[in-house]
Amino acid sequence: MGNQTQVSEFVLVGLFAQPQQQQVLFGLSFSLYLIGGIGNLLTLLAIISDPQVHRPMYFFLSNLSILDICFTSTTIPKMLANHLYGCTTISFPECLVQMYFFIAFGTADSILLSVMAFDRYLAICCPLHYMAIMNTLWCTLLVAVPWVSGNLVSMVHTILMNHLSFCSNRIPHFFCDLNALIKLSCSDTQINEMLVLVLGGLVVLIPFVCIMTSYTPIAMAVWKVPSAQGKWKAFSTCGSHLCVIILFNGTIIGVYFNPTSTHSTPRDMAPTVMYTVVTPMLNPFIYSLRNQDLKGALRKLLGGNHLAKSL
Repeated sequence: MGNQTQVSEFVLVGLFAQPQQQQVLFGLSFSLYLIGGIGNLLTLLAIISDPQVHRPMYFFLSNLSILDICFTSTTIPKMLANHLYGCTTISFPECLVQMYFFIAFGTADSILLSVMAFDRYLAICCPLHYMAIMNTLWCTLLVAVPWVSGNLVSMVHTILMNHLSFCSNRIPHFFCDLNALIKLSCSDTQINEMLVLVLGGLVVLIPFVCIMTSYTPIAMAVWKVPSAQGKWKAFSTCGSHLCVIILFNGTIIGVYFNPTSTHSTPRDMAPTVMYTVVTPMLNPFIYSLRNQDLKGALRKLLGGNHLAKSL
């Protein structure tokens, strides 16, 4: 590895140059990471502890919580530690490891959202066949697809990145981002850039098409609900899900498929903050606190304290 690169470590420059701006970013990132981590952890524990929610929908939701915790933990703790200790360096092997897990968890998150949309389609549009289709075997296979696909995509990018040479070690980011590392290389990066477009396009486009294909008949079925209150409740829930999905995929497209992005200014990196910190924090509130069964499981988990009564 030392013979393949001119640098043994990288410097994570961060999002902002001014100390005051770094303080704001630190406080915001720490708050969102803490809120999201607690929310996802409570969701996971509630699903595990309550047998009444041991159903396919909550099985997928528990996997989403695990992915969100892992996804944010790949980058945010390192950034917070760098700020606290004033050390902005990261070794080349550590950088590759961080990049590997960031891509793996991010890819799996995107695919799992499409699996959850398909699950909702079956539950709403094919209720009589739902339990026959969503048996233990199919649920396991559907969950395995995001995890396996994420690791395969990440492995390809990491292997190719390991063979590049680097002329500069200053990463204009707060983590080892794939595009940022490619721009630092003085090797031929045509294959790397092509695979970013091809694999990234498949990871974003296919799940997004699956989600839209699933939610279109859901919207048509909800529209036929006679009760105006029931119709509004269903539309608001589906709308919240779609907003988070569009925010997650839209910001990824803005980061990795925008030819004008330099990936070195706060404006260009703002979408990265959205999909690395904000959307994982929103997921437990959008998918969990709007669900009566899961709210009941959370009350049982938390017992009789004030937080449980407020749910």
